[in-house]
Amino acid sequence: MGEEKQRILLIDDDWELCDLLREYLSAEGYDVEAVHDGATGVQRAVEGSYDLVVLDVMLPGLNGFEVLRRVRSASTVPILMLTARGEEIDRILGLEMGADDYLPKPFNHRELLARLRAIQRRLTTARPEPEPETLTVGEVRMVVRPRTVRCGGILLDLTSAEFALLKLLLHRAGTILSREELLMAANGRRLSYNDRSIDVHMSNLRRKLGPTADGTERIKSVRGIGYIYPLTAPETGPTA
Repeated sequence: MGEEKQRILLIDDDWELCDLLREYLSAEGYDVEAVHDGATGVQRAVEGSYDLVVLDVMLPGLNGFEVLRRVRSASTVPILMLTARGEEIDRILGLEMGADDYLPKPFNHRELLARLRAIQRRLTTARPEPEPETLTVGEVRMVVRPRTVRCGGILLDLTSAEFALLKLLLHRAGTILSREELLMAANGRRLSYNDRSIDVHMSNLRRKLGPTADGTERIKSVRGIGYIYPLTAPETGPTA
């Protein structure tokens, strides 16, 4: 028996594009379903068992951002958003709302496939450990399997990209990590010119972790280089 096919949900009102993507991705070994409106997309993404969701921003009625918000309130399924070329605000907003990655339209089908496979690689990196791996720095404690993070005893709701970022930061706490290293961990791809996605993911992660007792950020930015999770940051905070 072969490996079970990865299931992808396409949410896009462009029927022709969906047909082309279904044909292309099916040939690459994926099981692809397409829906063409936001309300149906939310229902299928939340109730179905999908490995990946490809979501267009420009949907009639319930737009892509509202679909993303509703899906994220109920599911951590990885979501790649399709945005209009040149609309940087759409990309930033999508990442802030919990999208794992984005791709501007029009795009090359091979680029989409590369992005999807990068998300898959990131999600499978934690699977080989025979026992749950625990990372603890101060009051932040991560258990890799199952994927849980607590700060001061309070369970945090992280996207897959945020979880991957925090895992790397905690594992190498006290070490400055470049933005490219962090982007490879979060999105499985190299940094490109004017790519702000890692900074948006980091901003979301900082917000969810909250500051230390003295009001400083738990994750420090290093100008012109990247970010660091200090080993000696003061840690006190709420308890569950």
